[in-house]
Amino acid sequence: MRKLLLIIAAVVLSAAVFGQAKKPTIMVVPSDQYCISKGYKLEFDDMGTKKVLPDYKAALQNDSDLRLVISKMSGIMADRGFPLKDLEQELKSLESESAEMSMMTDKDMGMGLAESPVDALKRTAKADIIMDLSFEVMSMGPKKSIRYVLNGLDAYTNKNVASTAGEGQPSSAASVGILLEEAVLGRMDEFNDRLMAHFEDMFAKGREVKVMVRVWESWGDDLESEFDMGGETDELSYLIENWFADNTVEGRFSLSDGTATFMKFEQVRIPLYYERNGKQRAMDTRRWVRGLSKSLEDAIGAPVKVYMRGLGEAWVILGSK
Repeated sequence: MRKLLLIIAAVVLSAAVFGQAKKPTIMVVPSDQYCISKGYKLEFDDMGTKKVLPDYKAALQNDSDLRLVISKMSGIMADRGFPLKDLEQELKSLESESAEMSMMTDKDMGMGLAESPVDALKRTAKADIIMDLSFEVMSMGPKKSIRYVLNGLDAYTNKNVASTAGEGQPSSAASVGILLEEAVLGRMDEFNDRLMAHFEDMFAKGREVKVMVRVWESWGDDLESEFDMGGETDELSYLIENWFADNTVEGRFSLSDGTATFMKFEQVRIPLYYERNGKQRAMDTRRWVRGLSKSLEDAIGAPVKVYMRGLGEAWVILGSK
């Protein structure tokens, strides 16, 4: 009897712990297709190529249906315990930055930091999941219904980890927000289960990022030169590969390409959190790759630049800042 009670207590405790498991932070964003089709877009010339990007600020300022739908979708996710980042507030944070990213250049390479609006949002909000939403209000006489497509995108890799789509029942009285709620509620549990499965995979195996190791032309050495790193002497490329093996979750990474001047690492699994002063803090690509750059600076006796390309990709460039 006592053994049975202990088993029951263990099951109850496990369920309680699982119920309190951390959930991914999300941000609901209108899809590129929705914004551009409605005329909320930014057009510019990129070295002779015309590019069209969504203008989220214009969309929120001019589209009352969009504001209502984002608010309703955010509420649905909040009711299920998902922490939220607010699109409008994150846009305001972007506007308050002291330097415009488009005006910045790298002092060695002269490279511009061209970012799409969603990349800039990811960088500031650091949401785990971007909920990419498209919808259309359909009219049938006095009745209206809503058709929607919702994709959950990993903010670091842009991989689609959950998706749902559908159309609600027509109504002559319900608001657009209510129409959306009625259309999505029956499908949200499956959608949320997929989000949680992806997040739990990240807990177990780490967050996936990309890292490129490059060499400045002005540096006198390359990745085939021998150095001492952490008490081990070898060609630098092998030392770097060993560092990845030691510092990724379960040694998970893939060296997809490499020469004497560059190494391309993909499917690099980094921990979601690290501990500082007894507290857990979120780990991002920049902070994780700083460990690599410091080890390399000590090994080669020269500066190392960390150049971020979006939220989930970093370049580590050897020989100069």
